[in-house]
Amino acid sequence: MINRDQLIAIKPGAHRFWREWIRPIILVVVIATSFRSAIADWNDVPTGSMKPTILEGDRIFVNKLAYDLRVPYTLLRLASWGHPERGDIVVLYSPGDETRLVKRVVGLPGDTVAMVGNRLIVNGRPVPYKLDEAPKARIDETFPGRFVVFEDLGEVIHPVMLTPGTPSASTFGPVMVPDDRYFVMGDNRDRSLDSRHFGFVERRAIVGHATAVAASVNLTHGFRPRWERFFTALR
Repeated sequence: MINRDQLIAIKPGAHRFWREWIRPIILVVVIATSFRSAIADWNDVPTGSMKPTILEGDRIFVNKLAYDLRVPYTLLRLASWGHPERGDIVVLYSPGDETRLVKRVVGLPGDTVAMVGNRLIVNGRPVPYKLDEAPKARIDETFPGRFVVFEDLGEVIHPVMLTPGTPSASTFGPVMVPDDRYFVMGDNRDRSLDSRHFGFVERRAIVGHATAVAASVNLTHGFRPRWERFFTALR
């Protein structure tokens, strides 16, 4: 049994341990996680739905102040100063299961979006594109049976990967994007779970703008660093 004198001796030690160790650690964790939740974050990308722009093993930088300021750990907006633009690469929560995803905005509120044979059509006009003459040299990967085109969304010209013969939603619509909603797609058009499957994305579910690759490792070759992708801008 612990007597009264022993209990009095334990309390100061426990209080000192809390004050000098536990409380500072909790404070650091709260500040760090709040920063990542509301200001800036990074995402490790495990899938290839955004190839060839983003590869499996990329760690991307996400600017969470690009469009608004939110209460940490929530989707509640304190202030808003912008909205996603066509061509932006955004981080969002899937309307289906709230999984965090990285996709590209192709349709804004009020737009009419369609696709015919993997050719994107926005507001009744086919989006211009051209063939990439040397995709392997540019993206430093080998994609058997696939080819890359450059898609012109106006402000952004970006690569799109196509895989002929792959079952996918290569033809749909037209659909009109409702107010406060967005239509998003992966750059790996034939291997992406996106708005063609889970529908429009609410503005509140878009939590940041992916702007750069901070680091990258090759997941299929022993996590070997891809040095050429470190600190490269995303478009």
